[in-house]
Amino acid sequence: MSALRLLSRRDGTPYLQGKSVYLRFPLRRDFKNWSQVRQESRQFLEPWEPTWPRDDLTRRAFHRRIGRYEQDYSEGTSVPLFLFLARDDQLIGGLNISNIRRAASESCMIGYWMAEHAAGKGLMLEGLNAAIPYIFGTLRLHRIEAACIPENKRSLRLLEKANFQYEGYLRGYLKINGQWRDHHLFSLLKDDGPIHGDTTGNRS
Repeated sequence: MSALRLLSRRDGTPYLQGKSVYLRFPLRRDFKNWSQVRQESRQFLEPWEPTWPRDDLTRRAFHRRIGRYEQDYSEGTSVPLFLFLARDDQLIGGLNISNIRRAASESCMIGYWMAEHAAGKGLMLEGLNAAIPYIFGTLRLHRIEAACIPENKRSLRLLEKANFQYEGYLRGYLKINGQWRDHHLFSLLKDDGPIHGDTTGNRS
């Protein structure tokens, strides 16, 4: 039996489980843990993210965020996920499957963030390897794209280890930490290689 399991919560949202981590849909009750992890890792995360709003770590802003997540998920354009350690349910990061396009495209973008204390331990790679079978199997997409700032060596190594292929250089692609930044573009296709893990599961 594979160490990777793809299940479904009672509300139909995905629950993706690996050996030492799992991913699930964000909930309002996650606010305290989320705000603490983000605050503790703020200096570590800010160079690679859009500018944080002033109220970003407040409960009200977090509930607005969850509302957007729920709307985007119900419309089929995004699947936001939080990453947890399986041994103690500790929140350590997030992985967002966004910009889902159907028809002739059948593709999506992925983005991710990791708590500073959990970075460099292979945990996001395990989370990504849990998400890939879900994207290709349950969501039935053909292509996954990821964009990475050239100086973000951790992210570059992560994508390479996950078998993403380099495609090109995007000038002034995203406004990150107040500045328009160039990015490398990577992609992974369903036909690039075997997808490991159980790809069963339901999405309402």
